[in-house]
Amino acid sequence: MPHMGAPLPRSASPMPREAVLTELCDSLFAPLPRSDQRSKGVQYVRGLLSASGRKSIRNIAAATGGAASEQGLHHFVSSSTWDWAPVRHALARHVVRTRPPQAWVVRPVVIPKTGRHSVGVERRFFPSAGRVLNAQQAVGVWAASDARCDPVEWRLHLSERWLLDAARRARAAIPREIEPETLGDCTIAAYLTAMSRGGLPRLPVVSDGRDTDPFAMTRALQMTGTPSLTRIAGSLPLVVTDPTAALRGVEPRSAQQIANAAKARRRPAAGTTLAAGVRVRMPGGAGRFQRDDLLLLAVGEVGAPWAAELWLTDLVDVVPSELLRLSRLLRRAESDFTDITEQVGIMDFAGQSFDGWHRHATLSSMAHAATALDDRGRSALTCAS
Repeated sequence: MPHMGAPLPRSASPMPREAVLTELCDSLFAPLPRSDQRSKGVQYVRGLLSASGRKSIRNIAAATGGAASEQGLHHFVSSSTWDWAPVRHALARHVVRTRPPQAWVVRPVVIPKTGRHSVGVERRFFPSAGRVLNAQQAVGVWAASDARCDPVEWRLHLSERWLLDAARRARAAIPREIEPETLGDCTIAAYLTAMSRGGLPRLPVVSDGRDTDPFAMTRALQMTGTPSLTRIAGSLPLVVTDPTAALRGVEPRSAQQIANAAKARRRPAAGTTLAAGVRVRMPGGAGRFQRDDLLLLAVGEVGAPWAAELWLTDLVDVVPSELLRLSRLLRRAESDFTDITEQVGIMDFAGQSFDGWHRHATLSSMAHAATALDDRGRSALTCAS
């Protein structure tokens, strides 16, 4: 579920050993052509890790070089010419080398703001919050495993009101190729952008589709040969195709109705968690998917109302216990976002620049990765450099 609410007070994040941080930055900032840019990048990441409270440029400067460096850091992030995409790609390849993921988690993030000037910020209704917020919205891609989730790609979701406003668009220097898109399209594009840079493994994509179109997500990923596991709303209409299941027929039923009818099929999946799988397809017949059969996975706890979670996947031959393990990576990414990504400042960029937001997000993701580097991670980085 997207993160909601105002940021909590934060202390400085644990600082990695200097040698480890330097080694990480030396590798990931290698694409930057100028030594002063590389130096500013190291200073900025160090500040994200060491500054207390909000990771504003002023606080970053105070924690690393004093007030005299504030203007230089502001220019480095907001109006410099360095390209953040190669640095982000180097980060993704580093994370995959040092902490091989089991899946990619793709999830929206809501970034509450107090003002109106930051790129993409506006008052709008967020379904998952059930209320209107003044906020930015982005989509992140996490390299996810049971032990750790690291953000490696970001896409800022910009509304039509922003993109059709010529003055605001020019002020934020939003690239001409950025066009209005739904949150679902933004989610798909974030993943495809990460994969388009090459060198990353094709793994299942785990996402929360309750506020988007899960059929569109599944269809787009199937076109790239990527399996998916998507959390869905109970109201999503599906047609049961499982010959052994109740409610089989041509009439669409809600996912929750199908799950309720499959209650007798529940089996232990992990600890006190029960799961039941039912073969389904989307309404309207075949032809919209490369493979028409899908699996509805219903999940609940012993003694609790059934079913607490509903998931749709084209991994129809994977056992429920393994699907459950993959589904929990979404929660792991949410937890690591709160415990690490927020703490290193992903929510704190206040500038108007589109590229500035992406540079800050890239540097925050580097700081996130740095918090988990240990001797093993450092050795892997050294060998791969």
